[in-house]
Amino acid sequence: MFDPQKPVFYQHPNYVDATGKVIDITNPATLAHEGRIAETTGDELQAVLKATKAAQKQWKAMDAKTRATILHRVANKIEATDMRICAELMVREMGKPYPEAIGEVANCAGAFRYFAEMARDEAGKIAGTTQTGSFQYARYEPVGVSVHIMPFNFPILLMCWTVAASLASGNGCIIKPALATTLSTLKFMEVFEALPEGLIACVPGGADVAQMLIASPLTHAVAFTGSVAAGKAVASAAAVQMKPAVIEAGGSDPLIVTRHAPIEIAAAGAVTAAFHLSGQVCTSAERFFVVDEVHDEFVRNFVKEAQRLRVGNGLEKAEIGPLVSEAARAKVIRLVDAAIAAGAKAVIGGKIPADQPVGWFYEPTILIDVTPDMAIMREECFGPVAAICKVRDFDEAIERANDSEFGLGASVFTTSLEEAMEAAERLEAGMVWVNNPLIDNDALPFGGWKMSGLGRELSRLGLDTFRRTKMVIIDHKPVRQGWWYPYPDEWFYETGGRKHT
Repeated sequence: MFDPQKPVFYQHPNYVDATGKVIDITNPATLAHEGRIAETTGDELQAVLKATKAAQKQWKAMDAKTRATILHRVANKIEATDMRICAELMVREMGKPYPEAIGEVANCAGAFRYFAEMARDEAGKIAGTTQTGSFQYARYEPVGVSVHIMPFNFPILLMCWTVAASLASGNGCIIKPALATTLSTLKFMEVFEALPEGLIACVPGGADVAQMLIASPLTHAVAFTGSVAAGKAVASAAAVQMKPAVIEAGGSDPLIVTRHAPIEIAAAGAVTAAFHLSGQVCTSAERFFVVDEVHDEFVRNFVKEAQRLRVGNGLEKAEIGPLVSEAARAKVIRLVDAAIAAGAKAVIGGKIPADQPVGWFYEPTILIDVTPDMAIMREECFGPVAAICKVRDFDEAIERANDSEFGLGASVFTTSLEEAMEAAERLEAGMVWVNNPLIDNDALPFGGWKMSGLGRELSRLGLDTFRRTKMVIIDHKPVRQGWWYPYPDEWFYETGGRKHT
């Protein structure tokens, strides 16, 4: 049924060949050819949109309990499916270590269960009436068809976050996967077999396909995860069409180590915060602010922990796989080399590993003597690099952490309750982690401040992009209202022979 060597196009319940430009998929670890995809043409896209619109009308008409039951079947399918093929495809496409790939695809069921019940539980609000005998309330309704433009780093999990919310709200969904993870996304689409035919579709392609989806009058909301530049373009395009959009645009997250930090724990946590998925996580810790008093001890422990990491093919025993592309690695090299030229020092890494001459590998890198004006502290690096800036105290750390156009997440290591509470209040970020970076929760909102995005994924707020409100006023005992036309004469006043209201 699934052949990664064949151009494929997905429209439930079968794979259908697309006829657009064929794109070869290259393994970033080996540079070997792994497969090919065909872009979706305009005509094919139009056909899918019409099918999804028709299916969505039926889906919208279903009662919430029935929709929830079907979404639980999707969750059941995810949990019952052998995800090894999907995970391996992801590793071969974008380089993610296999344990992370299998964990991602196998743990998406929770979002479908959460949103199935959340949408069933919360369908509107009854307000206190403004007039006797009037029933006044707001109801939630689906927007129609939502567009989901996905990133390469967590192509399945982030897709499920927004798709589950949209489906639970009564919408149809069109998924535009990242070019680098289209094959694994197509494979995962098999879990949606319980959905009505045509309700969800995956349309491979690049930016032109995304632009057509946003511009189409047959789509009504947009979910996007990617770079700030692309996020701005998507948000602008959606705004022109008056379509709501949730934008997760990445960041350059700070990690603070205070004088009260548990140093060994902080060092171990920092390794995952900085180097998970080779630093290609939107919430990766990139900018480190370490209080002078514990700086040297933290760096020693951080280096010791980082030295334990293995670099290699994600299908082998390795924590650090390749970066997704040559361009991605070139950006990391540029930022690291510029920092070193400006006075920073690489205490570990800072180069391409000698034992990995093929592929887009880069060593886990820790830089010290970094200053706030360096480019690596101003731009999103998106690679396995931790840039450490020494600060005087906790207050300076907070100030430096907030000195950024980004505001996605922020991490703090401390055993001081006072510092933990102060950090949670003062850090300018959508998410704050104390002593446990990168954790998420289906019931809590995920998203950033400043240039890091608009709107929220997960939690009740995650539903809001995909549904609209309708105010309803019902007078069940109709009467003539005293404020209706015509006004009584005594409501007017006389001035110069003319009547005014």
